[in-house]
Amino acid sequence: MSIALMTFDIFGTVLDWRTGLERELGELDFDAVVDRQAELESEQFRSYTEIVAQSLVDEVGLSESEAARTGANAGQWPLFPDSADALRRLRAIAPCAAITNSDLAHGAQVQAQLGFALDGWICAEEVRAYKPDVSMWRAASRRLDVPFSRDWWHVSAYADYDLATARALGLTCVFVQRPHSRLGPADVIVTDLTELAELVSR
Repeated sequence: MSIALMTFDIFGTVLDWRTGLERELGELDFDAVVDRQAELESEQFRSYTEIVAQSLVDEVGLSESEAARTGANAGQWPLFPDSADALRRLRAIAPCAAITNSDLAHGAQVQAQLGFALDGWICAEEVRAYKPDVSMWRAASRRLDVPFSRDWWHVSAYADYDLATARALGLTCVFVQRPHSRLGPADVIVTDLTELAELVSR
C-alpha cells in the first residue's frame, strides 16, 4: 500500500482525555463537556486552553482558576497505552503529524510524553480554526507539502470532527475504536494504533 503521510487526531485518539479529566476531576458527564467544547469552538476564536476551561466552568462547575490550570495542562493527560510505540513504528513507514484542536503548548506536552517529536503539529491555535473546518487540513497540506489524495491517511476516533472532512477531501480514513469514539464511514477500522501499525507493516 502507498502512504505518503499519516495525520492523527490527538485528543481522544492518541491521548486518553476522558481518563485524564476523570482522574483529575472525578466522574463527570464527558459527552456534555465535549459537546460544550464543540459549541465554543464554533464561536469567535479562542485558544483551546480557554475552550477547555470554559467548558469545565459551564458543565462541571469548576472555578475559573482551576479550570484555567486544567486547560493549560491538557497535553499532560495520559496517552493510550499503545500510542507511543505504535506511532514510533508508523513513523518508520511514513511521516506522522497531528491535526489537532489544541494549542502549541499542548503539542510540547504530548510530544514530551511520546518521547519523540512528530513530523508536524498543525493546531487550532496557529490556524485560527477548529476541526471539522477544512482549513485545518489545508494548512497541513501546505506545511507538509503533501497534496490531498488516497495516499494521505487520516486517523481518528471521531467521524464527526475528523473523518467526514477527510473523506470529502479524498483521503484514506482510518477509524480507531477508542472508549469514547464516534463512528462514521471509514476505509479502515482498527481497535487501536498497534493494529494500524501491524496492518501497514505487512
